[in-house]
Amino acid sequence: MKIAIVEDDINMRKSLEIAMGDYKEFRVKTFKNAKDALKVLDDSFDLVITDINMPGMDGIEFVKELGGRYEVIIMTGNATLSRAIESIHLGVKDFLLKPFDVDTLVDAIKREAVVQKVKKSAQKSKKTTNDFLGSSEALTKVLGIAQKASKTDASILLLGESGVGKEVFASYIHKNSPRAKKPFIAINMAAIPENLIESELFGFEKGAFTDATEAKAGQFELANGGTLFLDEIGEMPYGVQAKLLRAIQEKEVRRLGSAKAIKIDIRVVSATNANLNEKIKKGEFREDLYYRLNTIPLHIPPLRERKDEILEIAQKMIAHNCQKYGFDTKRLSAEAESELLSYTWPGNIRELLSVVERSVILSETSEIQKDELFLNNRK
Repeated sequence: MKIAIVEDDINMRKSLEIAMGDYKEFRVKTFKNAKDALKVLDDSFDLVITDINMPGMDGIEFVKELGGRYEVIIMTGNATLSRAIESIHLGVKDFLLKPFDVDTLVDAIKREAVVQKVKKSAQKSKKTTNDFLGSSEALTKVLGIAQKASKTDASILLLGESGVGKEVFASYIHKNSPRAKKPFIAINMAAIPENLIESELFGFEKGAFTDATEAKAGQFELANGGTLFLDEIGEMPYGVQAKLLRAIQEKEVRRLGSAKAIKIDIRVVSATNANLNEKIKKGEFREDLYYRLNTIPLHIPPLRERKDEILEIAQKMIAHNCQKYGFDTKRLSAEAESELLSYTWPGNIRELLSVVERSVILSETSEIQKDELFLNNRK
C-alpha cells in the first residue's frame, strides 16, 4: 500500500517516517506541505494522511483540492468540532488527535485497506456478474461467450425459453461493452401493437398521421451510441422486418413522414423463444434479417439445467422480499428446498421469483414449508 504523509512539523514528519519504516507492507513518502504533495501525487498512491493545520494550504483546503481522488486520514493536535465536521463532509473517514502512538495510526491505515479492498471487489463484481442472482457451471459457460462477444459490435441473438433472463443477459452484454456509458434501450416486440411498431422504432414527424401533433424520435435514435435490445424479435411484423434490416445495414433511419435519413451508431442485441428457422420456412421471418441478427447466437440454458442456482436465487429473494414487506427473516425448510430442486421450472427464473415472493407472503412461520410453495398443481 503506497501512502503519502503531509506534515509541516519536521520532527513529527521524521518520526512517522522512522516508525512506518518497520512496516514492510507500507510504502511511505512524506511531504512538508500540501503544495509539494499535489505536484507528486498520482494514481500509484492508495492513501493520503495529512495534518489539518499547515501554513499556505491547510488540510481542509488540501482535501478539497484532492477532489475525492484519494481516501484521506486527517491528524491534528488542536482540532475543533467544526473542522472535524467539515472534514467528514468532504469524505474523510478517520480523524486522529495528536499525540497518538504509531499503533493507532497503523490500525487506521489497516481499516482503510480493508475498505478499499471491499470497494474494489464490489466494483469488479459490478463489472462482471452483479446482475445475476445465482451461479452455476452452465451459466459460467454462457457468460464466458457473452463477455467475449460484448467486446465487439457484432449482432447477438439470445435464444432460450421464456423466463431464462434474456434481458438480463442483454444488459450484461451492454455493461461489459465499449458502449457501456451510452444508452441501453429495450423494446418488447410482442408488447407493441402491430400498427405502432414502425413509428416506435423509427419515430415520426409532425403530421405524419392523424394523431402526430408533434415530431417524436424513435427508439433507434434514442439508443444512438449505445445498445438497442429487441426482445421477442420473432413477433415483429413481416412488413417492418425489411425496414429493420435496412436500418441495421445502412446505419440510418427515416422517421415516418420524412425523406431525410438520420445516421445512427448502435449495437443490436435481439432475443426470441421462437423457432426462427420454422418461421423462415413458413414465410413469417426474413432469412436475410435472421443472418444479420444472428452473427453470434447465444443459447441460454433453462433453469432445470442450472440447478446450482435455484437455492442461491431463492435465498437471496427471500431476504429481499422479507425486507420489502417488512417481515422478520424467513428461511426454507429442508423439504421446501428439496421441492424447489426437484421441480422442472417451466417458467424458469421468472417463475422461481414469483414462487418465492408468494411463499414469503403466505407462509405462517419463519420457516417456509413445502406446501407453502404451492408447486404441486404445476407438476
